[in-house]
Amino acid sequence: MITLTVDDRTIQAPAGNSVLSACLSAGIYIPHLCWLEGDTPADAPAACRLCFVEIDGLGEPLAACAVTVENGMTVHTATEAVRSLQKTALKLLLSVHRVECKPCPANRACQLQTIAAFLGTGLGCKPFERVLKEPEVDSRHPVLDYYPNRCVLCGICVRICRQQHPLSRLSFAGRGFDTVVGYFDADPVVAADCLSCRACLDACPTGALVQRTEGDG
Repeated sequence: MITLTVDDRTIQAPAGNSVLSACLSAGIYIPHLCWLEGDTPADAPAACRLCFVEIDGLGEPLAACAVTVENGMTVHTATEAVRSLQKTALKLLLSVHRVECKPCPANRACQLQTIAAFLGTGLGCKPFERVLKEPEVDSRHPVLDYYPNRCVLCGICVRICRQQHPLSRLSFAGRGFDTVVGYFDADPVVAADCLSCRACLDACPTGALVQRTEGDG
C-alpha cells in the first residue's frame, strides 16, 4: 500500500492506483466525468479536465486521474488554482449543453448537477456563450435516442461498450464542435442486444443516451 497526504489527511491506496481513485476511495470528492471504476493512470483519458489537483513538487495543477500515487506524495484538492480551472472547465461544458433539467431522465442524478453544486457555480455558462448542436435528437439507432446537447463527450459509453462487446457499437464521430457519439452497427438484430446490455445507458452521466419507448421515432 502507498501512503500519501491529501488536504492534510493521511490516506492509503494500492500501488499503481491514480490519485483520483485513491481520493474517491477515501471519501475525498474530486469533480470528474470521464473516469471509470478500475481505471489506472495508463487508462485515463483525462478528457473532462475537471479532476485537477496540485501536488507538491510538480508545479502546475495536474489531472488526478492520470497521476500515479507515490509514497510521501502531498496532494491539495481545493487550492485557488484548482478551483479556477475546474469552474472554467465546467462552464465550457455547460456552454454546449442544453440545461433543461426537469424533463431530462438524469435529473437529480446528473453529474453536471453534482459538480455545479459542489463548486457553487450553478448551471450557467457565463462568460461563455451557449451554442447548441443540431439535430436536437439523433434517432438513427434502432432502440436508442442520442441527445447531442446533453452529451459531454466523456467517452464512458464508448469505453463501456468496448468492454462489453468484442466490437464496440459506439464510437466518436466528427471533429471539434461537431464531435458526437456515433454507431458502428445500427442493424436492428444486433442493436436489440443493447436493450439487454444497457451498460452505456446506465453509465451515461448526463442522460444523453436514452432507451426509445414504444411509439417513439
